[in-house]
Amino acid sequence: MLRRARPLKDHAAEAALFRRRALVGLLAVIAGLTVLAGWYFNLQIIQHALYATRSDQNRLRLVPVAPARGLIYDRKGRILADNVAAWRLDAVPERAGSGVVLLQRLQSVIALDAEQQERFLRDYRAARPFQPVTIKLRLSDEEAARFAVNRWRFPGVELVPYLSRVYPYGSLFAHVIGYVGRVDAQDQAKLGDAGSAFTHVGKTGLERYYEDELRGRPGFRRLETNVAGRTVRTLDTLPAVPGQDLQLSLDADLQQAMVDAFGDLEGSAVAIDPRTGEVLAMVSLPSFDPNLFVNGIRHADFQALNDNPSRPQFNRLIQGGVAPGSTVKPFLALAGLDSGLRRPEDKVLSTGMFYLPGFKRGYGDSHRGGHGWTDLRKSIYESVNTYYYRLALDMGIDRVDQYMARYGFGAPTGIDLPGEIAGILPSPAWKAQHARRQGPWYPGDTVITAIGQGFWKVTPLQLVQGTGALATGWLRPPHLVKAVRTGFGAPWQPVQVTPKRRISDNPQHLQVVREGMIGTVHGPGTATNIRPGLTYLIAGKTGTAQVVSRRGNTAVNPKSLPLHLRHRALFIAYAPANDPQIAIAVAVEGGGYGADTAAPIARKVFDAWLLGKMPTPAASTGATLPAQPARVDFSGVRGTPDAEPVPPSAPPATAAEPRP
Repeated sequence: MLRRARPLKDHAAEAALFRRRALVGLLAVIAGLTVLAGWYFNLQIIQHALYATRSDQNRLRLVPVAPARGLIYDRKGRILADNVAAWRLDAVPERAGSGVVLLQRLQSVIALDAEQQERFLRDYRAARPFQPVTIKLRLSDEEAARFAVNRWRFPGVELVPYLSRVYPYGSLFAHVIGYVGRVDAQDQAKLGDAGSAFTHVGKTGLERYYEDELRGRPGFRRLETNVAGRTVRTLDTLPAVPGQDLQLSLDADLQQAMVDAFGDLEGSAVAIDPRTGEVLAMVSLPSFDPNLFVNGIRHADFQALNDNPSRPQFNRLIQGGVAPGSTVKPFLALAGLDSGLRRPEDKVLSTGMFYLPGFKRGYGDSHRGGHGWTDLRKSIYESVNTYYYRLALDMGIDRVDQYMARYGFGAPTGIDLPGEIAGILPSPAWKAQHARRQGPWYPGDTVITAIGQGFWKVTPLQLVQGTGALATGWLRPPHLVKAVRTGFGAPWQPVQVTPKRRISDNPQHLQVVREGMIGTVHGPGTATNIRPGLTYLIAGKTGTAQVVSRRGNTAVNPKSLPLHLRHRALFIAYAPANDPQIAIAVAVEGGGYGADTAAPIARKVFDAWLLGKMPTPAASTGATLPAQPARVDFSGVRGTPDAEPVPPSAPPATAAEPRP
């Protein structure tokens, strides 16, 4: 068999092929190294800042520091809203993982009820990945210690110290101080990026009105962490700026005295210093415990408040408008004098029933037999309706509105509380817009407007503001905050208040009205039942706001009605009449007549504020207060601190109380 001859190797060709392959490989290596060098150049030089920042984010953590919320004090320095140290449990979604799984694992360490779990999951799903979400507030010391031991099992979950809001007086100031609540989505949108530092914001009352001042500014801590996310050290800190403290004009003792004066009755009352407009006490009853809302109210507690027919959460002080009843008469009397349509000595005959020409339906007086001839002073202290029926018709509703607006009705007082209503000042324009089905404005509408009935709606704040204006001659908007300070130990800075304005250019006209109001208590007036034992003079006016109207010309006995349909009892007053230091407005729901329930409440509040703090009129002037004076004469009582006090005349004898 013949063998095939082997071809001879071409060493030159193989060498050339090797050189070509080596060159290609070298070029490939050079190209790879060039790409790698370019990539390193891009990372290290061009994008250095970006990746350095990302690296720091993995190594460093920026933790917001919540500021201490400002405290709230009463006028004597007692804390009404405080902060206490507490622990809360927060989770960051991007690090903690599934919320459902997290809760299942936490159950063995922290007790969480169904409401807390539901709230957390709702907030957890809506939160940004880097935004901490609170799992539970106000952990007990035992729970905090148990979680600290098991902290390693829960990445992204932190035990955070914070200051929790506490209201030491509970329900006593609930409608004034208000309360803070947990931050919701709407609050978070308002707070912006800094909102992650806050768990609570003001929801009602002063807490809401002064939220920006009380909240303060958040700080930050920059922490260095290891690969497990644990803190290695704190690099630097930007301290938080605490919120401002508020000092109120309220007096806690007087506030309690006002609540005690109501007893089991429901309603509202507010007392001010007529010389400054400072609110001394204000209550809306029944009330509630604001501490329930701070860390999230339980469903059962919230349902109990909502199901209460007395509506404890409803703030009667700024939202509870009522018809003013006869308390409007001193203001209308002053309007009659200032308009030139009445003189103090002008008299009107009261026969017990007033009729418009051509109408059979009559408008009654408090005495069905009439009051006889009545001048301005008597019209106030005996609450003679006929005098005001005639006066309002002579003035016309447009002029009545003009003067009532001057006294502060039909507009918010401007008190530093959110949600204040303007009330209703009856007018043809208002009726055309809101009650057009009842037809145009009739003369009968003017008649009932004159005695505070019909479309009227006023708040206790409007009444007390007007009462203070009658006492001093100046309309001063009521206000609660006296001063603020930027930190503990810093000096208190007075708060600017709305300027006052005159309500009358004629001091003699004001004096006549004041004398009529003094006769309400110290003359043959409608509130003589609160006179026994008085050592100072009270100028006041009773009122009764009907909830249901009478049938034809027959009055309805309020005591035969259910409580919620009975008349609302009203009383406005200031004292001492010769040197006013306190003015008050009281509204009692289902209280019947003003003299029966509202006036005694005012007397108790006056006693609490005045007795032991000032000399009696007799001690300061040398005058006496005999029980049986010969005549009704209050011309010596000036009733305004803008002039020198004059010794008061002797009060008249007690007379039977007419029913308004």
